[in-house]
Amino acid sequence: MSAFQGRRFPSPLRAEAVETPCIDVCNMDRARGMCRGCGRTIDEIAGWTQLSAAERSRIMAVLPERLRTGKVAP
Repeated sequence: MSAFQGRRFPSPLRAEAVETPCIDVCNMDRARGMCRGCGRTIDEIAGWTQLSAAERSRIMAVLPERLRTGKVAP
């Protein structure tokens, strides 16, 4: 008899898809402090998967303006 027989194990964690503005043009503009491809800052990119859906949506809403003007609002 197996020591594991009859035991229930939790299902492996599933990686859920997280919406991202990444377009695979990862090139940081150091002077502007943002990615030339998606417009996010390095801190936003690094913490993206830990942000709430609401926070990601808020950031995504400002990205077109960032990319247009090249400015990251404080």
